[in-house]
Amino acid sequence: MDLVVRNASLPDGRRQIDIAIDQGRIAAVGERLAVNAAREIDAEGDLVTPPFVDAHFHMDATLSYGLPRVNRSGTLLEGISLWGELKPELTQDALIERAMQYCDWAVARGLLAIRSHVDICDDRLLAVEALLEVRRRVAPYLDLQLVAFPQDGILRSPTALANLKRAIGMGVDVVGGIPHFERTMAEGAASVRLLCEFAAERGLRVDMHCDESDDPMSRHIETLAFETQRLGLQGRVAGSHLTSMHSMDNYYVSKLLPLIAESGVAAIANPLINITLQGRHDSYPKRRGMTRVPELLAAGVDVAFGHDCVMDPWYGLGSGDMLEVAHMGLHVAQMTGQEAMHQCFLAVTETPARILGLEDYGIAPGCHADLVLLDAGSTVEAIRLRAARRMVIRRGQVVSESPRSRATLHLPGRPAATAFRLER
Repeated sequence: MDLVVRNASLPDGRRQIDIAIDQGRIAAVGERLAVNAAREIDAEGDLVTPPFVDAHFHMDATLSYGLPRVNRSGTLLEGISLWGELKPELTQDALIERAMQYCDWAVARGLLAIRSHVDICDDRLLAVEALLEVRRRVAPYLDLQLVAFPQDGILRSPTALANLKRAIGMGVDVVGGIPHFERTMAEGAASVRLLCEFAAERGLRVDMHCDESDDPMSRHIETLAFETQRLGLQGRVAGSHLTSMHSMDNYYVSKLLPLIAESGVAAIANPLINITLQGRHDSYPKRRGMTRVPELLAAGVDVAFGHDCVMDPWYGLGSGDMLEVAHMGLHVAQMTGQEAMHQCFLAVTETPARILGLEDYGIAPGCHADLVLLDAGSTVEAIRLRAARRMVIRRGQVVSESPRSRATLHLPGRPAATAFRLER
């Protein structure tokens, strides 16, 4: 074998597990494997997990915070307006440089797969070309999936549909949309139908910004679920944000949840950004804004968490840490039971991997040897600590290492150090 990771705890609760790796794939998983390897890593009982996956991001805007100015109101609409101001000033080299820097951060955080929306409403398709080049460069160590995203509306922007088709032709992977930003509710529904039909014709996946609004009457997720079922797109469609569900009345939601589940549409919440941008028109009490994650999960809907933004016109914080995303999601959704907290961990690993259609993802024989060794003993502890990534492994090769989180103490009669972990 090329590598054996020994004495690992796994996300499913198994402990003292060895993972044998050969030629970039997992060859065996079990207790005390009788194998030799060129290199052995002792996990020391810490958690070893498949890599983190970000199901919703905007890499074309990342790390552009303050260009050409700061979002003073902190609102979604000013962010969209600010992005419109920035687009004419973008250069391909600057886009590539910022995206590559973010991918460095991602790898160091154990984030090895990202679905990024890329704005196609700039007729130059400059951002599309830039991110296609980034995808090519990072392919050896990070899976980058691109969504053709009509930020200004596929029907509202006169060249958007032609640009979207051009972007798909250039190699963009997924069809995007933003129905709640069209001129009318009817136009929004028409955009969903148009884009889903296009995706069905091309055999593509769909991921729409859907109902990113506090308006309970923004109900394009209903149309998305219907069109998914009508066109046989089950398992290939995701609705991102879905924040209007937070404000809908319970009777309507009792009808909506089974429709989403029947259609096989996945939901992608973005806890850091939903809690930041929604409820801006409220005084007090303020709405949290995030979609109904526990109810969607109970209905059998796949729910993933996305980072959405890092230091861009909409959000001035972030570092590519999907455990921070899970931590915020856990709190906003009030998912503090043990199983619920574990589900939040799955929302940044296994579930988004399924939504993206990643092949051979997981910890089982035959899977890609993509692993993250965390300074934590369980998925819940990993979220609590936003645990350090002791090692990140891609195709059997260590691509990043970080020290454990540990503080030296100088206190009379107390231990010399603490690792913030509860020892039992």
